[in-house]
Amino acid sequence: MKNLVTQKSPPEVGATLQKMRLARGLTLEDLSRAAGVSKSMLSQIEREKANPTIAVAWRLSNALGVGIGELLATDTKDVEAIRVLEPHETPTLPGDHAGYVLRILGPMELAGKFEWYELTLAPNGELVSQPHDPGAMEHLTVLHGSLEVEVEGAKRKLKLGGTARYHADRSHAIRNLGKSEAKALLVVIHR
Repeated sequence: MKNLVTQKSPPEVGATLQKMRLARGLTLEDLSRAAGVSKSMLSQIEREKANPTIAVAWRLSNALGVGIGELLATDTKDVEAIRVLEPHETPTLPGDHAGYVLRILGPMELAGKFEWYELTLAPNGELVSQPHDPGAMEHLTVLHGSLEVEVEGAKRKLKLGGTARYHADRSHAIRNLGKSEAKALLVVIHR
C-alpha cells in the first residue's frame, strides 16, 4: 500500500478563484450566474471565510473553463526575489458608466483582508459602494485633483494630499465634483 501524505487543512482556494475570475473580466454576479453558486457564497470563498464543497468547486471550475485540480491546487512555486507587474498585468475594474477606473494594486491573496487601489475619477464621476463587512475601514488619499467623500449622508471635501479615513461598513461614496480628472490611493482594511 502506498504511503499517503495527508494535508492538515483544506486548500485555500479564494485567491485562486478571485484571480481566475478577474482575469476573465467577470464580476461576482457574472460568475454566480454562470456557475449557479450564490454571490454571497462566492464572496465568502474569495475571502477565505468558506471552502467550497466538491460540487461547488466543480461548478466553479466548469464556469471558469479550468480543471477542478487547477482551482484546488496547493502547489507552491518558487518565489521570485522581485516580482514586477507590467501596467497591462494590473487588474482593472472599469466603471465606465459611473466615470471611474479602479486599478487593483494589492496582491490577490490579500483580497478580503487588506486591499489597495488606484482610483481615477472623471469629472462628475463617482464610486458608490454598499457597506462592506463589519469593521471594514477605508483610507483615501488624493494624489491629483480634489474629491468628496460621503458616508451615510455626511460629506467631506478633500484637496490634493488630503486623506480621509472612514468606516466602510456603511454606505459610502467617493465623487469628483471638479472639472478635471482626479486620482487617489484607496486602502481598504477588513477586520
